Amino acid sequence: MQQTSAAAFGTSATERETGLRAESENVNKAGPAKQEPIIQVEALRKTYQTARGSLDLFSNLNITVAPGEMVAIVGQSGAGKSTLLHILGALDAPSAGTVYCASTNVASLSPRQAAAFRNREIGYVWQFHYLLPEFTALENVAMPLLARGMVKREALAVASNWLREVGLEERGAHRPGELSGGEQQRVALARALVNNPRLLLADEPTGDLDEITAGMVFDLIDRLHKNHGLTSILVTHNLELAARCTRALRLESGRLAPLASR
Repeated sequence: MQQTSAAAFGTSATERETGLRAESENVNKAGPAKQEPIIQVEALRKTYQTARGSLDLFSNLNITVAPGEMVAIVGQSGAGKSTLLHILGALDAPSAGTVYCASTNVASLSPRQAAAFRNREIGYVWQFHYLLPEFTALENVAMPLLARGMVKREALAVASNWLREVGLEERGAHRPGELSGGEQQRVALARALVNNPRLLLADEPTGDLDEITAGMVFDLIDRLHKNHGLTSILVTHNLELAARCTRALRLESGRLAPLASR
């Protein structure tokens, strides 16, 4: 086979080595590449039509969330906190503005694409656990994997590992009605993370729990957030829990602003 010399590419071996060395030095000087935001929202508007005319829930809302952040959102009931999570998670569409989540323009997705995106990239935890009462805790955790087409035996094995993560491995055969409120929410958390999403959206995840159990569930969310490299956005009325997040924002009059420290 005919060999190709370095001269055929217009440079000698020495020149190429020198060029590679200089390029490497330039990369080192530049430092690590800046990570792309996991959430990038600009000029978001959500308008509803009412009997009295148009109602703007958001007028010019902006938010950027970096990978690895845990952001708390607080605000009065009716301020639009849940609606904002729905838009970020491709469950609802904005009336105007741009919404990028995990490098995806979620507003441009078809219903089928949005469902696949949610299953792949996002874990949801709501105030009410929404576990299926006729299935065991283990089967509930495995549901997102089965929806993706994973073989049931494999899905149950992965789900078992996640029940272990939340401290409920021994409760896998129990149905939701046989679990306490805190246990049900821990099962819901395992189900939300079983697909290894990049983003966790939690809407009042401790709202139905007593103070002690709420603290324990938040501790678990915080541990899983750190151990699995998640980016998390939590809606909460609990200012003490909000203060433990990377940063806390207040949603008021359709816009987000840093929560004033007390």
